[in-house]
Amino acid sequence: MLKFLKGVVGSGGGIKDLPYNIGEPYSTAWGGWAHFRGTSKDDNSPVSIFSYTGSNAQDARLAAARNGAKRLRVVRHPNVLAFLHSTEVENIDGGVAKPTIYLVTEPVMPLSEKIQELDLQGTQRNEYYAWGLNQIARAVSFLNNDCKLVHGNVCLASVVVTATLDWKLHGLDVLSEFDGANPAATGPMLQYDWLVGTQFKSLELAKSDWTTIRKSPPWALDSWGLGCLIYELFSSAKLAKTEDLRNTSQIPKTLLPDYQKLLASAPVKRLNSAKLLENSEFFHNKLVETIQFMEILNLKDSVEKDVFFRKLPTLAEQLPRPIVTKKLLPLLSSALEFGSAAAPALNPLLKIGSWLSQDEFNVKVLPTVIKLFASTDRAIRVGLLQHIDSFGAGLSTQVVDEQIFSHIATGFADTSAFLRELTLKSMLLLAPKLSQRTITGSLLKHLSKLQVDEEPAIRTNTTILLGNIASHLNDATRKRVLINAFTVRALRDGFAPARVAGIMALMATAEYYDATEIATRILPHLVVLTVDSDSDVRTRAFQATEQFVQSLKDYYSKLQSGDPTAVAAPAANVASAGSLGLLGWAVGSLASKKSNDLSSAPAEITSGSTIMTASASQTAAPPSIATHTSAQPRFHVDEPATASPTSNDGWGDAQDQAFGNDDEDEKDGWGDMDLPAEPALALSRIRAAQQKPVTTQPKPVATSTSSPVKHISRPGVHRKG
Repeated sequence: MLKFLKGVVGSGGGIKDLPYNIGEPYSTAWGGWAHFRGTSKDDNSPVSIFSYTGSNAQDARLAAARNGAKRLRVVRHPNVLAFLHSTEVENIDGGVAKPTIYLVTEPVMPLSEKIQELDLQGTQRNEYYAWGLNQIARAVSFLNNDCKLVHGNVCLASVVVTATLDWKLHGLDVLSEFDGANPAATGPMLQYDWLVGTQFKSLELAKSDWTTIRKSPPWALDSWGLGCLIYELFSSAKLAKTEDLRNTSQIPKTLLPDYQKLLASAPVKRLNSAKLLENSEFFHNKLVETIQFMEILNLKDSVEKDVFFRKLPTLAEQLPRPIVTKKLLPLLSSALEFGSAAAPALNPLLKIGSWLSQDEFNVKVLPTVIKLFASTDRAIRVGLLQHIDSFGAGLSTQVVDEQIFSHIATGFADTSAFLRELTLKSMLLLAPKLSQRTITGSLLKHLSKLQVDEEPAIRTNTTILLGNIASHLNDATRKRVLINAFTVRALRDGFAPARVAGIMALMATAEYYDATEIATRILPHLVVLTVDSDSDVRTRAFQATEQFVQSLKDYYSKLQSGDPTAVAAPAANVASAGSLGLLGWAVGSLASKKSNDLSSAPAEITSGSTIMTASASQTAAPPSIATHTSAQPRFHVDEPATASPTSNDGWGDAQDQAFGNDDEDEKDGWGDMDLPAEPALALSRIRAAQQKPVTTQPKPVATSTSSPVKHISRPGVHRKG
């Protein structure tokens, strides 16, 4: 038959009037049909193609096949195979016309083959069988109770499985109306009952006792078929003869009473499939209940959903892995995309997604994640940012730059400090995937504002982030941004860990500074910090000062000796010694805030709430760093109050402008913060400031509208009086 079909189909796999390509066949199919894999000619989507070729135009089996195609077209139910297309062609073979029916459906495979492929054992096998039998029982109940139809041949061969492991009933060639209510009905009720194997026939059907059949309930014949299906499932063998149904050794104890009622010898006593669904203890297991909850999620209230999704990550580990990834995962994705599931569903989605290969994750999970970035739900945005390490690597540069960043960037200015911090930390992974246009035109503007954020931990982490992404900036941007950010802002910050972060960032990015910049713009700020009131700041300042000075000595020594390597950045070797602690974030109280606090105003970070992480090779920061309100003299007590995160006061002339302006790079909040050009003058001011007594209270900085540069305080102290 396959050879004949290839002749009809031709080498290209196409048939006239059939907009589908026929692929490889499955080894089994129901009732003489051939079952092929197939694809659509329009979009290459997968389908299943069933075909039956009659011996001639009067072939009775061909008439049954036509009945099956017609019935499948009109019977629509979630647990009945979905019809897509059908056609009939006629070919001449040896002078005889042989008609062939093609029936196209959703992509499925025979249940017997899927069972072998899954190879489930023990409890997980029984849970999956319970779910599948539940679906087939619903399909049978629909036909018998709602439509008053009789399938007539429910068995293992009449069940197929979808890509999401759902069971579907097909093989409707024998399907007929139940005419028991018609007293005038005579003759066979099932026109094609001869297609049913003898081993699957109930006693009354085997005797063709149509009078008894008509007096029986509509479900009597198909309930017997459900019993045959249960036997074949648990015995892992095809039913050879009716007497084998008496062997119940393989039937689960919780299902055995229902199995016996389905196969009752008296048709009127057979269990209705609807009652089987309602009362069977076998269907009450974790897998069935979990999937059923997901299928009616829209009917559940928010409390039920919240409890369910918080338990789901643990529950999913106990369920059959293939069913979780192929059935539950698509349900979770759809629920999140269409809004029926809230933020708690994100955690199980990403956990189940972590069980997939990278290619599968990119196909099944990543599209949903990308759509969720556009959500206005803060809790979902928080969940995405908290788990970005689990999927960020799979995001392409184009997706990040064109689809995701614009949505994430709204978190930089969010009123929740927790969300601002998560947004900031996500840039460590996403910034390398951004274009230079996006970095200079958008990202740096946001970071400029965050470096004067009201939360000390955010200011500190902004400095750390800039140090980490420095290699992804172009040369001109590095020249304009790095020193200004690390000296004028970070080293003057009133929060000690922020100053430590500035020192570490300078050391980590030393390769980008030339000798003049080190001598005139970096060392003057570092020297001041050698008398800082915080011991950790002093230690870091001395370390950095010594290394930068040594790099200058080495540089000029090579320059005098004519060494050609002296043209390189003199401090390139500093990074290896000083950047080991840079990669760690500042860990503060913000990290402990919960997403349900997002609707409230940002909380202040209290004293001692922030520490700096450092590598084992460096001296770790103390576990508690006090805020600097002590009366001890220090070089940062005169710092003005931190500017508002949405203000550019005192830090350049940044203005929001559309892309494309020629001076865009000069207006990102970093370009107008340089120190005075005269290094001697700067050093003299520092020395003069060090000789004067200091005050414990900063003087208020006068507000000026003429030039934002006037708000920058010099790295010294204010004189008293």
